[in-house]
Order: sequence, then structure tokens, then C-alpha cells
Amino acid sequence: MGLAIGRAEEPKKETKEEPKKEEGKTQAKEENKTVNNNEVAVIKTTEGEMVVEFWPDVAPKTVENFKTLAQKGFYDGTAFHRIVKGFMIQGGDPLTKNPNEESSWGTGDPGYKIKAEFNDRSHQRGVISMARSQDPDSAGSQFFIMHGTNAGLDNKYTAFGKVTEGLDVVDKIATTQTDDRDRPVKPMTIKTITIDEK
Repeated sequence: MGLAIGRAEEPKKETKEEPKKEEGKTQAKEENKTVNNNEVAVIKTTEGEMVVEFWPDVAPKTVENFKTLAQKGFYDGTAFHRIVKGFMIQGGDPLTKNPNEESSWGTGDPGYKIKAEFNDRSHQRGVISMARSQDPDSAGSQFFIMHGTNAGLDNKYTAFGKVTEGLDVVDKIATTQTDDRDRPVKPMTIKTITIDEK
């Protein structure tokens, strides 16, 4: 099955691939949970630590999904597998835990998909958003963090929070050497993602 690849304008270049995700088969069950806005995600990586505040007012189900996966340890040991300096860093694929699965990196998910919650939050530097395929409702676990600003992604991808501490870590990851497939030469690993009180 081929992966449909979208394009978005990137600063200083005419076009660049949008964060992408392979299309899936199932839909996540809708949950009626209230999202706690007093929590943050602490993303510990090989390059340092980032703190992400959530936006449950515009993407409550996406925030809840991310928190649930983080609390289960789903993201622990995954890697930022796609890095485009000045654009974004993409991670959250469980297949990146296994170097032997590299040809499939970018296609993994938690076994379900979630509905898009497109909103008016702009994809500015530090914003975290869900990666997906051409199907708007194809996000699962993969996410990307903006290194630059790209308004071409607004209302097309579900932005659900922003890095409030550790933008220097985003910079370190985004400026690491990559190959011709935007994969980092040196692994950029997510050690853990924990959900903590503000």
C-alpha cells in the first residue's frame, strides 16, 4: 500500500513534505473524559528535556490520547525519525524502537486512529501537532514539533500544545545531521514522556 504524500510551503523553500502518517484501518473509540489543563508533558530525550503545555480547549480528544499513550509508556524508547531543519521534528512512531524496521518508520501507530480536531492555533515555532496521512482522521501516535513557523499547516493538522521549556532541545534535534531521507545520522531518542502537574 502506497503512502500519499502531501506538500506544504516551508520557509526559504518552495515546497516541503508535510508531516505524514500512513493511512490506517480503524477508528478510536470516542471518550467523554474531561481533560485536565493543569498538566504538562515532560519529554526527556537524548538531547535534553522539553516541557509541553496542552491546549485541551481546542483539541481535547487529541490531548487525552497523547496523555494516555505517554502514561502507558508508549513513547518511551521511540525516536525522532524525520527531521527537517527550519520546519519540524517528527516522532511518536513505535516502529522506531527497532532499527531493523527502519524501512517502515513513519508508518507505525497505536493500532487505532483518532478524529482530527483542526483549530485556529497557528503552527508557530514550538507548537506540537499530530502527524497524519492524506486522510484527515488518520492520526494515531505520531506527532511533530515545529522548528520554524509554517502557516500552511494551519487548519490542516491538529495543533494541541506548545513547548514552553526546552526550545534549545528542539534546536539541537532540528539541526542534527540528517541523510537524504531526513533521518538523523545520530539517533534522537525519546527516553520518556511523563505527564506532570504544572
